[in-house]
Amino acid sequence: MNAAYLSGFQLGLGLIVAIGAQNAFVLRQGLRREHVLAVALFCAVSDAVLIALGVSGFALASQAAPWIGPVLRWGGVAFLTVYGGRAALMAWRGGDALRASGGAGTALVPTLLALAAMTWLNPHVWLDTVVFLGSISAQYPGQSRAFGLGAASASFVFFFALAYGAGLLQPVFARPLAWRVLDGAIAVIMWSIAWRLVAG
Repeated sequence: MNAAYLSGFQLGLGLIVAIGAQNAFVLRQGLRREHVLAVALFCAVSDAVLIALGVSGFALASQAAPWIGPVLRWGGVAFLTVYGGRAALMAWRGGDALRASGGAGTALVPTLLALAAMTWLNPHVWLDTVVFLGSISAQYPGQSRAFGLGAASASFVFFFALAYGAGLLQPVFARPLAWRVLDGAIAVIMWSIAWRLVAG
């Protein structure tokens, strides 16, 4: 399989798997079994649009200013190293288990509006998809679309697995140890990608 696609898939998955507001929301919806398809599809399509903006926009910017690529490459190395260190620290210390909240169900439109705010108004999402993934895609001349497709595919796989697998995972992720293992895996993925960027 194309190396750029696989790298995009791996990096996209490594970035998105960290539990944040959006992922916690999707997990909670999956545990409640409310609007699972709509929620997963909304997140995955939103990520794909943002990734496409990053891949295409960065390509145009790098043609006008060739120095942007190396600067963002080493910025990516720094980000991945720190991000991996944070995940490793969380794995070492452990954390609380994520729990679904109870209560009455919410209608589809308010659910999607809340999710839209978490997705499109979150600076971290923009930095990860548009800026960071867009900058890394420049490391694959002529294959940036394959890289972006890999990252977008990771979003689809992750969000649908998270939303539909939440019910099966509830007993597992009720234990803090499961989160420590997950954070440890994130650290390894981030550091391995940082090393590949350093090695060219």
